[in-house]
Amino acid sequence: MKKLLASTCLMFGLFGGASIASAAECGSVTIASMNWQSAEVLSNLDKIILNAGYGCSAEITVGDTVPTITSMAEKGQPDIAPEAWIDLLPDVVKKGTDEGRIVKVGSPLPDGGVQGWWIPKYLAEAHPDIKTIPDVLKHPELFPDPEDSKKGAVFNGPQGWGGTVVTSQLYKAFGAEKAGFTLVDTGSAAGLDGSIAKAYERKEGWVGYYWAPTALLGKYAMVKLQPGVPEDAAEWKRCNTVADCPDPKPNAWPVDHVVTLVAKSFSEKAGSDVMGYLSKRSWSNDTVNKLMAWMTDNQASGEDGAKHFLKDNKDVWTKWVSPEAAKKIEASL
Repeated sequence: MKKLLASTCLMFGLFGGASIASAAECGSVTIASMNWQSAEVLSNLDKIILNAGYGCSAEITVGDTVPTITSMAEKGQPDIAPEAWIDLLPDVVKKGTDEGRIVKVGSPLPDGGVQGWWIPKYLAEAHPDIKTIPDVLKHPELFPDPEDSKKGAVFNGPQGWGGTVVTSQLYKAFGAEKAGFTLVDTGSAAGLDGSIAKAYERKEGWVGYYWAPTALLGKYAMVKLQPGVPEDAAEWKRCNTVADCPDPKPNAWPVDHVVTLVAKSFSEKAGSDVMGYLSKRSWSNDTVNKLMAWMTDNQASGEDGAKHFLKDNKDVWTKWVSPEAAKKIEASL
């Protein structure tokens, strides 16, 4: 009995030591939360799972696509960008991976991210001839500028978004200014969403940048415009994604590869369990749309959304984590 007791104590001691070692390996973690809904809820989901399931000390830091990915590529901070739309900054990402500061770890959105210029479905149905960006630019009167109804308007995202850079470049490339359109800086994600909501309430014309998956496109039916030109990957990389490139050409917006970026320094200390979770953690656009719709309807924060997902989708997230971590995460909710 004494031998059995001693063996049991030793076994618990070894497991306890392993748990402490795992937590020590993970340590402090900074997770970038981009200022759009799907990225916000995913960063909170990672925080809960890493802290409760793997003993990390994770904190969220607010970021945007361009500054966050650039900082990771140049400085190795923050530690994790859960939802990085890397096609918006191909050279920066390549430099960071080539120089060993960042690694790509799985994809949170295997369906890919869809970006582009959109118009309301009711307007597309009323004007079936408008299918492409050049088609829109023939009709500034259908997309009035709120400050000058004699001109059309293309609504852009806030500064700091990669999509804002591309929209500005496509605005120049397609000759939108010459066609009588102004480029409207909406100032924030809320401002961009508000401009769509306002147009819908008044059944007015609207054209501008947006992306999927999002709750808003589930609430307001929108139609993505075709570019009217073939995709040119080399030109996209050379100029369409570069803010100060002076001669952008019309181009097709590719379906974006969305990955989780991890600082190499963190990947080397985090341990196989944590890195295994980050590589497995992914959800469909449909799952994300439904979750974001719930968040919008309930005015829920990213943390609220993450907890709601964990409570209602055990069959999904338990496949991402170890059985031991799953028990700890459930107990924390």
